[in-house]
Amino acid sequence: MEWKSIIFLIPLLIMSQSSTAQHYDRYQPEPYVKITHPEWSKNATIYQINTRQFTPEGTFSAAEKELPRLQELGADIIWLMPIHPIGEKNRKGTLGSPYAVKDYFGVNPEFGSEQDLRNFIHAAHELGMKVILDWVANHTAWDNPLTLEHPEWYERDYKGEFRPTPWWDWDDIINLDYSDPALREYMTRAMKYWVEEFNVDGYRCDVAGFVPVDFWNNVRKELDTIKPVFMLAEWESRDLHAEAFDMTYAWSWNEYMHAIAMGKANVSSLYKYYSWNESAFPESSFRMTFVSNHDKNAWDGTMFEQFGDALDAAIVLSVVGEGMPLIYNGQEAGNPKRLEFFEKDPIEWQDHYIGKLYKDLFALLKQNTALWHAEWGATMIRIPNNNELEILSFVRENEDDKVFAVFNFSDKQQMANFKEKLYYGTYTDYFTGEEYELGPDFTLEMEPWSYKVYVK
Repeated sequence: MEWKSIIFLIPLLIMSQSSTAQHYDRYQPEPYVKITHPEWSKNATIYQINTRQFTPEGTFSAAEKELPRLQELGADIIWLMPIHPIGEKNRKGTLGSPYAVKDYFGVNPEFGSEQDLRNFIHAAHELGMKVILDWVANHTAWDNPLTLEHPEWYERDYKGEFRPTPWWDWDDIINLDYSDPALREYMTRAMKYWVEEFNVDGYRCDVAGFVPVDFWNNVRKELDTIKPVFMLAEWESRDLHAEAFDMTYAWSWNEYMHAIAMGKANVSSLYKYYSWNESAFPESSFRMTFVSNHDKNAWDGTMFEQFGDALDAAIVLSVVGEGMPLIYNGQEAGNPKRLEFFEKDPIEWQDHYIGKLYKDLFALLKQNTALWHAEWGATMIRIPNNNELEILSFVRENEDDKVFAVFNFSDKQQMANFKEKLYYGTYTDYFTGEEYELGPDFTLEMEPWSYKVYVK
């Protein structure tokens, strides 16, 4: 081809390439998560306080004195169960449910004064911890003044009367109707109040999926104009992560792990969860993993009832697997009882090995970047083994750190060996401090319900 012809073709090639680039512009992937997670959440842990039961006094002032212990444990985010006055009409039990809110702008005198709450939040901040409040947007107590001031803000049953959340036994509350813009403005203003006036760091939102997503999306925008907040949804849905919530519950992880512990399922259930988590949920999402919380403890059983001999392994997986680990108050003391929900029933505090286990695991989480959350951490990669229905093995690895974890989720002794090369390397057994060179001939003898965590 003559050089004159080549010169003639150059503009055509440039135009063609430009046209192709423009054509693909509309097909470029967009980040699903539009919110920015607070930087301090990247390797955080979360601790739930049931103020009524947390101390013998059941007050914010008494709980404040325990904050240094929680800091030493490794807790970063303190989640306070609802702090508002509790309704009296149709109350359950003597003291009622904290989730039957009588006044969104008030503090329950059972727990102390507004100043006591301010002092608690300030003390937590001084120790480098954050505080999120439990928020109940879906429903109110029967005697919340809004029932008189704005009865149009409530849902009605077929008889035209206020109604509790349908199909549940929540007879002490009645549902709000989020089709009313005025209700949305009021609830948003109430949530902004506690951030502006009390300096709270975000919210755990009760039954978040029962409230429209577009309400939460707008709330997050307005809260973030005040300060960067952290939002936890009591729900399990990808859609909530896009513009509203940093973290959702890993309910199904807990359910699958419980079924395995009870001999009703095998490790394939966890494969199902982790596949769903990696494939359906955005990379920049947090999931909360747990073996207990106030609902599980009160209605389903203690962590010992729920997990039996598998408890320790389940706790370890909740930390070294993907997810932000939760402690419900009393777990670290080996609390053996289901805490009463509508009565005073203080935790009996004692030193317990589970407390040390959590403390050690939280220390590992903070120092090992592969275990960090969302885009800051590393994805779990399955390591094939010789008995994948009873043995879970995986690696989490980035440029700086690596963890190889193995769990025997069965009631039988196992002799485990592994395939592929990703796990090869020199490691330290995190719990014994012994060093190992792991290669193709590595075989691991495992007791029932045991685990190994190798780090490098």
